[in-house]
Amino acid sequence: MHPFLKAPFTRRTWAETGYAILTLPLALIGFGVTFVFTAFGVALTITLIGLPILALTVMGARAWGGLHRGLARAMLGVETPPLRKFRPKRGPLGLLGSSLGNAEGWRAIAYHVIKFPLGVVMAIVTGAFWSYGLIMVVYPLLVAVFDPTVTDSHGVVRHSGMQMGDVYFDTWPLKLAASASGILLVLLAPWAVRAVVYLDRLLIPALLGPTKSAQRVADLEETRAIAVDDSAATLRRIERDLHDGAQARLVALAMNLSMAKEKLDAEDVERPMDVDRARTLVDSALGNAREAIVELRDLARGIHPPVLDQGLDAALATLAACSAVPVEVHTDIDVRPPATIETIAYFCAAELLTNVAHHSGATSAAVDVLVRDGRLRLSVTDNGRGGANAGKGSGLTGLVERVRTVDGVLRIVSPLGGPTEVTVELPIRG
Repeated sequence: MHPFLKAPFTRRTWAETGYAILTLPLALIGFGVTFVFTAFGVALTITLIGLPILALTVMGARAWGGLHRGLARAMLGVETPPLRKFRPKRGPLGLLGSSLGNAEGWRAIAYHVIKFPLGVVMAIVTGAFWSYGLIMVVYPLLVAVFDPTVTDSHGVVRHSGMQMGDVYFDTWPLKLAASASGILLVLLAPWAVRAVVYLDRLLIPALLGPTKSAQRVADLEETRAIAVDDSAATLRRIERDLHDGAQARLVALAMNLSMAKEKLDAEDVERPMDVDRARTLVDSALGNAREAIVELRDLARGIHPPVLDQGLDAALATLAACSAVPVEVHTDIDVRPPATIETIAYFCAAELLTNVAHHSGATSAAVDVLVRDGRLRLSVTDNGRGGANAGKGSGLTGLVERVRTVDGVLRIVSPLGGPTEVTVELPIRG
């Protein structure tokens, strides 16, 4: 069915219609309270009582705006980033100054002022299209049931419930024409409502969401926390690996060498030197030394793969060669990225190729790297079953957090049935 014909029966249409109706009383309350309190606050500023009233108005508008954001999220799917937590300065004067200087609160006041007339328009458009459309659709039935009568200018009694000038819709052709026009209005109603609701979709993020600077600060705080947590987790992992692995091997090595030295230093005639036992201890010590070297090498490789010293293209080629799934690598790197960016790109590619091998069921994959205009773009594609997402607990969640620490982004396109494409974009800083 054509989208125009099925629009009146979709969930989106009913959600937008309900939103247009429900937000009118909210807009009326928000506008009325804001207007009254602001007027009193401004009028009483000369007595100093007005300043607390204005501060209360600003913070109240901010809180009432949260109700609009929640309703828009639930009914329209408008995702607006949350505002930063209000942190007033110390003392009564600090609280007053912080409230009066709260930019989000003043922008919320602007929203409530604009929202009221917009809410009236939304309600009028919604009510007019739906009510007139539905009434005209059943107009022939309404005339048959209620039999309305009206006398025209010539004194003739007309059995009509609707007229346009001297035209009375009392004949079957005109009744059917009215019903047809009602069907047209019903089909147009979703698009008319959508048009006026779209204005609110633009206003809510612009006036009820955080400013760009505030959002930037919030993002930086979050990515800093992620970076700190990631660094702490890395240090804990290194400490654990050293303690449980290499350190244990080195302790065993020292013990074996000490015991071997005792055997070799034996001079008691009654207790001759046990050469075979000493040789066994030395061999064991040698084995522990080799295992400790391997573990230390693996640990160092986990911190910074030595192959990256040869460049990201060589490192990715090595990853592809070790992959359980055949991988094609294509690189176009005109300017070598900084070591930090190369390391993040390498570990992202390693994690993504591991996911391909273990979870996707793919038979082939491709890695494409492009460095242009100050950005590195890494794309990993496979022909697996799809359905990949960065849900909680997924390895992709860790990648999203890792790339965000350098203002990067990770995008996933993975419909059920495949194919899956994960793209990582990282800024290159000098």
